[in-house]
Amino acid sequence: MGNNSEVTKTIALEKYGIKNANVNYQLTPEELHDITVSKGLGVEAASGALAVNTGEFTGRSPKDRFIVKDDVTKDKIWWGDVNIPFEPHAFDKLYNKVVDYLSEKELFVRDCYACADENYKLKIRVINEYPWSNQFAYNMFLRPTEAELENFNPEWTIVNAPSFMAVAEEDGTRQHNFAILNFTKKIALIGGTGYTGEIKKGIFSALNFILPVFKNTMPMHCSANVGKDGDTAIFFGLSGTGKTTLSTDPNRSLIGDDEHGWTNENTVFNFEGGCYAKVINLSRDNEPEIYDAIKKGAILENVILNDKGDVDFADTSITQNTRVSYPIHHIENIQAPSIGKNPKNIFFLTADAFGVIPPISKLTPSQAAYHFISGYTAKVAGTEAGVKEPVPSFSACFGAPFMPLHPAKYAEMLSDKMIKAGVNVWLVNTGWTGGPYGVGTRMKLKYTRAMINAVLNGDLGLYNYDDYHIHSVFGVAQPRSCPGVPTSVLSPRSTWNDDEAYYTTAFKLTNAFRENFKKFEAHCTEEIRRGGPQRYAF
Repeated sequence: MGNNSEVTKTIALEKYGIKNANVNYQLTPEELHDITVSKGLGVEAASGALAVNTGEFTGRSPKDRFIVKDDVTKDKIWWGDVNIPFEPHAFDKLYNKVVDYLSEKELFVRDCYACADENYKLKIRVINEYPWSNQFAYNMFLRPTEAELENFNPEWTIVNAPSFMAVAEEDGTRQHNFAILNFTKKIALIGGTGYTGEIKKGIFSALNFILPVFKNTMPMHCSANVGKDGDTAIFFGLSGTGKTTLSTDPNRSLIGDDEHGWTNENTVFNFEGGCYAKVINLSRDNEPEIYDAIKKGAILENVILNDKGDVDFADTSITQNTRVSYPIHHIENIQAPSIGKNPKNIFFLTADAFGVIPPISKLTPSQAAYHFISGYTAKVAGTEAGVKEPVPSFSACFGAPFMPLHPAKYAEMLSDKMIKAGVNVWLVNTGWTGGPYGVGTRMKLKYTRAMINAVLNGDLGLYNYDDYHIHSVFGVAQPRSCPGVPTSVLSPRSTWNDDEAYYTTAFKLTNAFRENFKKFEAHCTEEIRRGGPQRYAF
């Protein structure tokens, strides 16, 4: 899709309040790559990919994400620490400051859309201050054809000004950066941060409101792939749990790696047109598809290059959240269009740094709803000497920062769809085994892949006492054997050398589950409440 000069003349930004801007409309990724390098805003890596530094922010800033509280949202949003209200008049004032700031600048504008299913398509116009941010939009959103661009009428607008700094006392923000959704004006306003993830997560958050409220469709923070027989698998998980890695499978076609909708017609569709993968410790041996997707057109964020332009994927001196974005067609084995049918298996991925959750277990519908609302993973301690204690981390629906409604609403939708579709739900621990972080080791990727393949091939079968063991603390059904996985690995207790330490740690974690769940109990059915670990320990 080239820069169509005839179309460029018709793109004016005055209606957005942006005056006398030098507009670059619908540039190709090659053009944006070259502009970024020529302006000294990035460098070309040896792979041909563009390498940029996102500046002060190398990740999202959840405390600086706001939603305008107005007639559309005031009675529907689950207001609180996740969904922070912003006054309409304050939004208008800040928006005017941002567009004044962007006026008379060189800007990069792209028309694109989200949602691969035609029935749910959301047309988007992205206005970027930086060329590489616009290339990110090319990579991550769906790309219209030339014919579709002719009468393109955007429904939502993203205004992205990384170098604009808000003044908290004047603008109603917490600090100088912000990401604000306005559902009445259908604008995502982002400033003060160069982290590109704010662009895609802004639209994801919008769809997490629009789809369930207006389209009776469940939005999901998940990856998805489809087998040769047409069976769709869904992978929920927070950052670092293996969502992108495990769904990128040479034997199955990738639908998408992060954001999907599940319709009443029992189809699953990708919101996006690309992938945004973590690259910490990336290797071709472990993740060949992602490794080989890093080529011309891809954007590397906050990585360290050597003198030859090669990436040191182990170097986390800027951030542990090193990333690459690339259009989905950089992966060979993809589903086109990005839609699947007949969901058969759902995997909840958790990186349990306590090392007590089984590497794979089967969940009942009530357990699935409970674990979905909980959204558990664990954060390992920082790099300070001697600190080895992991910290439980709960993110409702495996994506709390992007969920405007109460988590119980999404859990009820999931439970209903699970029952109607006859889906099996599995809890998969991609974290530690043989002890907690600092004592045990990370679960081998080859074992996790073997467990998931066993599920997808039907090797683990239906629950029965001969083949499964009910975990005495978490109450989940733990398979006694699995092809390609040592039997000892399947029982977390047996990988520890100390039963007392194992159970003490396991009970400590169950208490954290219960404490976290207290804020959801009033909104949940008794069946969902019974899905959690039932035993107490002090």
